[in-house]
Amino acid sequence: MKRRTAIKTLGVFPFMGTYLNAKEETIGNNSHVVGKVIETDVLVVGGGTAGTVAAIQASRAGCKTILLECGNQLGGTMTTGGVSFPGLFHAWGKQIIGGIGWELVSETVALNSGKLPDFKIPFGRRHPKHQIYLNGPLYALLAEEKCVQCGVSIRYYETPVQVCFKDQKWSVDVVGKGTTCQIVCQQIIDCTGNALVASMAGYKLLREKDVQPGSLIFELGGYDLDRLDKKMLAERFKKAISEGSLLKKDAYGGVWGLLTVKDGLATQHVLNADSTTSELHTKTNLEGRASMLRIIRFIRSLPGCENAYFKKLQSEVAIRETNRIDGIYQITHEDYVEGRVFEDSLAYSYYPIDLHVEEGVKPKHLSDGKVATIPFRSLIPKGSTNLLVAGRCVSSDRLANSALRVQASCMAMGQVAGCAAALACMKNKSLLDLSMPELKNLIRKYKGIVPGK
Repeated sequence: MKRRTAIKTLGVFPFMGTYLNAKEETIGNNSHVVGKVIETDVLVVGGGTAGTVAAIQASRAGCKTILLECGNQLGGTMTTGGVSFPGLFHAWGKQIIGGIGWELVSETVALNSGKLPDFKIPFGRRHPKHQIYLNGPLYALLAEEKCVQCGVSIRYYETPVQVCFKDQKWSVDVVGKGTTCQIVCQQIIDCTGNALVASMAGYKLLREKDVQPGSLIFELGGYDLDRLDKKMLAERFKKAISEGSLLKKDAYGGVWGLLTVKDGLATQHVLNADSTTSELHTKTNLEGRASMLRIIRFIRSLPGCENAYFKKLQSEVAIRETNRIDGIYQITHEDYVEGRVFEDSLAYSYYPIDLHVEEGVKPKHLSDGKVATIPFRSLIPKGSTNLLVAGRCVSSDRLANSALRVQASCMAMGQVAGCAAALACMKNKSLLDLSMPELKNLIRKYKGIVPGK
């Protein structure tokens, strides 16, 4: 063996030995835990708009609470989805949704040196005037801080894979990044938006054949509107669609709308956007991102837009509709637009009927003075005693759901669910056996606004 070859060979063996030993040590010290059992009073699954509020509420009411979130931050549609302009907390000049959701929103505005709209002016059909523009990342920070301060145990990057009800308690198998565990609890609040846990528990779901489009929120910069001619733009847009370099859904309201959009509210659609499984969610995001590339390439081909760029681009498509529970009561379109109040109405909801289709959306506004309410029964799946939902998977028909799904309404539902789960734990009762007066008083104690006197 030549000297140089021998030196190389000797040099390799010590390195390989070190590498193998290091690899073995890493495996030996792996933090992967199998079979760990964690007990809690309330388990909230989904740290989005409704889930964050539900967890804070349950914990503030005195219950040991765990919050599971499969992503890396709280806020859901408000933060990851980029729809950072929640509404509506006021109707006809009066506040109709308060509590923890309003606390989070108003504090985010204040900490960002923002300004709230003048809610005394009842804008009616100009409802966007009452939407509140937020700093999404700041909202996520405040939401997380409030959870930690009141004792909520946040578990990011985890999702349930099996749910079982036995001996009056839930047992939930959870898988996460490098972890598996079993969570045992008295009450579950499903805030996944897709009714994932309710489905795992065997409760019936409602769903349309085709769900509403989603949107990948973005904002453009670096272009000169003065150099653009609307007629030319329309012709170029039509030509790009006929050639296949652009799709109608990429800018269903026209490209001019994409260039004049306020605060990143894009007029773009991802058809049949679905987040119920990892495969469908991946497909939805891939389609949304491909749309972004078509849009930016087309816009950069226009006069005055050669240097256009994305000032903001969200990491996920915001989802509008997937599964709903088949609840003890299903809120109908007529219930919503007539503003019906039920004996168990525990929260308000105010937003136009807002059903998105491929061609766009034409909101149908409520009549003057009408404000919808959310009955407690619509949060409980048929046959359930210790599991309820909050958020867009509330039991409702499709038209009613198109309005109920907005953030302020989901926050109100989250607070109701958090109070109900906490009261059920404290009284050792099922959800169906709770006293409505007691539940209403608990919601009011935490500044929630309850319909009626």
